[in-house]
Amino acid sequence: MSGTDVGEELGARAAQARALALLRIRSRALAVAILPAAVAVVLFAADAQGHLAGPAWDAVRWTVLGVAVVVLLVTVLVAVSVARARPAMSPTVPVPEEGAPDLYRLVRDLADRLDVPAPSAVALTPDCDSWLEDRTHRALRKGPGAALRKGPEAPAEAAVTAPVLVIGSPFLWWMRVAELRAVLAPVVAGTGPSAHPDIAAARRFVRGLDAAIADAAASGRGPVRGAPLAFAGWVARLLLRACRGHAAEMERCVAAAASMRAQTVDYGLRIAAQEQVGLAYAGWDRLLTRVALPAWRMGRWPSRLDAGVVSALTELSRRDRLADGFALRLGERPACDLLEEPGAADEAASLLAARLFHGGPAESGPGWAPVDWQQYPDEVVDRKWRSEAARLHRVLDTLGVPRASAADPAVPTLARVMEHLSGPGGPGGPGEALAAGIGAAVAREEAGAPVHGGPEQGGPGHGGAADDPLDLWGPGPLPLFPLQPPRTGTELLADHVAAMVCCAAVDTAGAAPGLDWLDGPALLVGGERRADLAAPVLSLVEDGDPDPLLNWLAEVGVRSDKPVRLV
Repeated sequence: MSGTDVGEELGARAAQARALALLRIRSRALAVAILPAAVAVVLFAADAQGHLAGPAWDAVRWTVLGVAVVVLLVTVLVAVSVARARPAMSPTVPVPEEGAPDLYRLVRDLADRLDVPAPSAVALTPDCDSWLEDRTHRALRKGPGAALRKGPEAPAEAAVTAPVLVIGSPFLWWMRVAELRAVLAPVVAGTGPSAHPDIAAARRFVRGLDAAIADAAASGRGPVRGAPLAFAGWVARLLLRACRGHAAEMERCVAAAASMRAQTVDYGLRIAAQEQVGLAYAGWDRLLTRVALPAWRMGRWPSRLDAGVVSALTELSRRDRLADGFALRLGERPACDLLEEPGAADEAASLLAARLFHGGPAESGPGWAPVDWQQYPDEVVDRKWRSEAARLHRVLDTLGVPRASAADPAVPTLARVMEHLSGPGGPGGPGEALAAGIGAAVAREEAGAPVHGGPEQGGPGHGGAADDPLDLWGPGPLPLFPLQPPRTGTELLADHVAAMVCCAAVDTAGAAPGLDWLDGPALLVGGERRADLAAPVLSLVEDGDPDPLLNWLAEVGVRSDKPVRLV
C-alpha cells in the first residue's frame, strides 16, 4: 500500500470516528428522552409483580408516567421540527445533462478514475469555489439536473443520495478543460466519504439541527406556533453546540481523505490549476466591485459577467509581466465549451450574481434590464455620471447655492461646484454640508428603489417561496453577500464631483465614456484612458484647493463655465 493510500485510509477512518461520535450524541439525547418512560415501565412492572406497593408508590408511579408522557411529547415535537425543517441550500444555476453532455461526461469519467460514486447533477454558482451539496431532503429531491449514473443498471436511488456538484462559473470561462478537471478532482473525490452510511447519517443530523434553528428564528409566526418552534430551536441549539467540534473535525478529515485520493489524477497539473484559481478569484472580485456594481446601482445588470472575467484577466496579463504566460493559455480549449449554450448559462449566472451580491430582482423588468459590454459605456457609465451630476446640483439647489456666473445662470456648470467648494470658509463648512446632503439623497433614493428586491418587481423569490419548495432565491433579506460597506459622505461627494468633471469633459472637450476591465467606468480623452482625475478632485473636496483640478481641466481642454447636459 502506497503512502497516498495509507493517508487516505487514515483520513477516512478519522472521519468515520467523528461521525460515530456525532451519532453517539444523538443516541444519548434519545436515551435521556426515553429515560422517564423506562422508569415508568419498571415501576408499573414492579407493581404487577406485587413489589413497591402502597399509596406512596402509586403516586410515584403516576407522577413518573405523567413526566414520561410530557417528555415523549416534547421529544416528538423536537424530532418532527428537525425532520421537517428545510436545510439551507445554495442558490445555483442548474445545468441539465442535455445542456452540457461533455461536462457531465468529464465528471463521470473523473469519478470512474477516482473509483467513487458520480455526483447526481451539476450546477453553477457565481463565485470562485466548487463543492458538493447534499440535496437529499424530501423537499429538495425533485431538484433540477440529471443523474450522473455510470450505466443503465445503476439503481434509481443513486440519483437521490449522491450530492450535487456545484462549480464556480468563472472557472468554466477562464480555465482550460484539463485545468478544470484537475481542480474538480478533489471535489468529486468527496463523493466517496459522502456515500458512507455513518458519515451521511451524521451530516443529516447536523443539517437537521441547523435547519431547525433557522426555522425557529424565522419571524412572522404567532405565539401558538412560535413558542413550540422556539423551544425546539433551543434544544437543537444545545445539541448543535455539543456537535460542533466533532462535525468540523469530521469535515476536515473528509476533505483530507478526498485530497489524498485525488492525488492520483492530474497531480502535476493541479499545482498550475490552483494558480489559475487564485487568478480567477482576483479577476472576479475586481470585475464585481469595479465593473458590475456601478451597473447594478444604475438598475442594469451585465449579462456576460463570466466572459468579462476573461477580458479582465487578459488585461491583467497585459499590464503585469508576471502574468504574461497566462495569456498563452487562451489558445487552448476553454472549459465553457463543455456547455451547449454557454451564453445562456453566463446570463443566468450573471443574474444570480446580481441577486446575491446586490439584491436585485430575480427577473428583468422595468428599471432592471440586462446590458451588453458594448452598451456599457453609454448605458451605464455616461448615465451614471450624468445622474450623479444632476443629484449634485439638486443638493446645491436645496442648500441655496447660487448658480455660477455665466451667460445663462439657469444652466448647470462645473464652475458652480468648484466655486462653492473653494469658497470662503474652507472645505470644512460647504464641503461637509454638501456631503451630508448627497448622502441623505442617495439613502432616500436607494430606500425607495424597486430594483433592490422590492414588491414592484415580481418573479421568483418574491412571495413564491412558501408555495415552491424548490425556490432557490428565497424570501430572506438580500443581498446575501454585499460587496462593499456603505460609502461615507466624503466618498460620495468625491464621486459626484468627479462625475461632474467627466460630464464637462464629454460635453466641452470631446472626451468619451469608456470601460476599463479592471477599474470600471473610465474617461477616454483622445481614445486613451485618463486615470489621474482622483487626486485633483480630492484636493478640491478635502482641502478646498481648486488649483490641481484647474490645471487638469486646462490640460484636457475642459471649459468649466460651459453648460453640462444632465439627465
